[in-house]
Amino acid sequence: MRHAPALGLACALVLGGLSACTGAGDPGDAAVVAAATTGDRAIDLSRWDSDRQWQRGTLAGTTTDEGRLRFDTPVGQATVGGRSYDVARWTSPWVEPGFDVTEVIPSWSAATPKDSWIEVEVRGRDAGDRTSWDTIGRWASSDRHLERATVSGQSDDGTTVAVDTWRTAGLPAFQVRVTLARRAGAAYRPSLDTITAMASRVPSAAGPTSAPGPGRGVVLDVPRYSQMAHSGHYPQWGGGGEAWCSPTSTSMVLAYYGRLPEPRRYRWVPGGHVDPWVDHAARMTYDHAYDGTGNWPFNTAYAAPLAGKAFVTRLRSIREAEQFLVAGIPLVVSIAFGPGELDGAPISSSDGHLLVIAGVRDNGNVVVNDPASESRRRVRRTYDRAQLERLWLEASGGLAYVITDEAHPLPEGPATNW
Repeated sequence: MRHAPALGLACALVLGGLSACTGAGDPGDAAVVAAATTGDRAIDLSRWDSDRQWQRGTLAGTTTDEGRLRFDTPVGQATVGGRSYDVARWTSPWVEPGFDVTEVIPSWSAATPKDSWIEVEVRGRDAGDRTSWDTIGRWASSDRHLERATVSGQSDDGTTVAVDTWRTAGLPAFQVRVTLARRAGAAYRPSLDTITAMASRVPSAAGPTSAPGPGRGVVLDVPRYSQMAHSGHYPQWGGGGEAWCSPTSTSMVLAYYGRLPEPRRYRWVPGGHVDPWVDHAARMTYDHAYDGTGNWPFNTAYAAPLAGKAFVTRLRSIREAEQFLVAGIPLVVSIAFGPGELDGAPISSSDGHLLVIAGVRDNGNVVVNDPASESRRRVRRTYDRAQLERLWLEASGGLAYVITDEAHPLPEGPATNW
């Protein structure tokens, strides 16, 4: 399960037909991937993942090397769990998308060797007044030294954090700050490959159902895993079953690319457990503050080093999702529904559920891998397009995990010039 998101907040990865804000010349000059307004829907997706883009921000004890932002020299110390850490930082430029932002969701790809971790923060600005920095999460690729956790609340100055999402009534600009920390006196170097920040302001209503587009008839061969096959597994990481829809969906997409973790990574799982890589994914995405595996950027942070690139965004319709399917990219999406709202679903209702969009039938209905099915055999299902699109857009604003490898670049368009 996933926490129930607030209605009325959404964002989109802008595809063909909308204007880009990447600027002229070398796309490495710009951090903004796309910004556009479509009627009453306003979105912005920014990313930093090249030396030039990192250098547009403020480096404090960090350096760039072959597209990565790396820990260089300490600029301070922090104490966590009774242990001292040296820290270095990077702060993004102010992002001004051209509308009042109501929500920002950062996502990242990082490497945190040994006893090191990162912390991601967001703040806003209005007419020169700046809010305080709000912590989105403290994250590490291993749980040996640090328990990954978010910090919900922090509602001291008109902004607040809901698990992985920074919210405000509306501010015209925001910044992202990343702290890289390593055990005091150590020489290893935590680093970032990419960080993205999705901002948005859109209404709660889904609007008319989109017409089938270029993905009609495209069905990707995404492997099928059932979250229910793990019921009762590892209570310290959510207990499997209905709690593991997100890591199960993420694992299905990784398996599609042939990028599941190496067996040595999950050799701690007993031999009798089916699909042990799902147990591993649940452990590696577990948010100890939220007490669940449905943290959106924790899932993409887990997937990114395995597949190549992964980030959190929002789309405006199933038709927009079809452009990814045509490019061979399945999507993990977040929905919620009540009794009778999703025909053919394996569960009667959910206040937050993730599944994989794998294709579109000739009639426009949507092929999914729904991990809530009781067995692998029943994971592949077809849902009514109008029902699924409304439940997706109105529950999470069209939120999606985009996970890609080198063989499947993002579809061409003004927002996907990576």
